[in-house]
Amino acid sequence: MNEMTMRNHDAVQEAATSASQNVVGAAVAPLLIEERHIAWVGKSILLRGDLIGLEDMMIDGRVEGTIALRDRNLTIGSGAYIEGDITAKSVTVHGAVVGTITATDAVRIRHTGSVEGNITSERLALEDGAVVNGRVNTPEHRGSG
Repeated sequence: MNEMTMRNHDAVQEAATSASQNVVGAAVAPLLIEERHIAWVGKSILLRGDLIGLEDMMIDGRVEGTIALRDRNLTIGSGAYIEGDITAKSVTVHGAVVGTITATDAVRIRHTGSVEGNITSERLALEDGAVVNGRVNTPEHRGSG
């Protein structure tokens, strides 16, 4: 090989090595980044049975059964209909719920929302126009003194 060909060969070799290192770095990078997703039940979905998850969830369809999201947030869309008990960190209701809601943080019922059933939560917010037919229990905070 002449000197010019040797330099071109070395340049190509260096570029290939650099590119492979970038590809390896790119393959590792997604493992270091936590992405936050919201699970979604669309308008045309009818779900019968228990819905258990470890993600925030948005429901625009119909659910007949228990919803358990433990430390996650649940949003019930304005066209949604839920028939069953709900347990989550927080619940925001724009649609209709027939069943018990238990939230460790808060329940928010928007002006288009309705709940027919009992609500247990540290906090409860009702917008004008929201409908609740049931008992509301906000657990007592116990002080240290």
